[in-house]
Amino acid sequence: MPELMFRKKMIKAQHSPTLNTVMMVEEVIRTAKEIISVAELKRKLPKKVNHYTLKLILSYLQLSGKIEFTPNGVLWIFMPREDLKLIMKKGRTWT
Repeated sequence: MPELMFRKKMIKAQHSPTLNTVMMVEEVIRTAKEIISVAELKRKLPKKVNHYTLKLILSYLQLSGKIEFTPNGVLWIFMPREDLKLIMKKGRTWT
């Protein structure tokens, strides 16, 4: 059974979340315009997700560098490779 760290606590999953569930959670966080609380995230999900499954998904997303926790909730921080290439192509501009 997978175990992940979530806010300095080990979580032992009863079952692993499906890829569709992980992608659903990712999409809601990614498209949020600002920091989103876990309670608000649960409300915005198109399908209900078990609390412990959601904690496991959030832990995975944090470990993979896609989200970060703030005192107010969760923030999407991942930047796609295409965006990074565009930034690197422009280079530094001095103003």
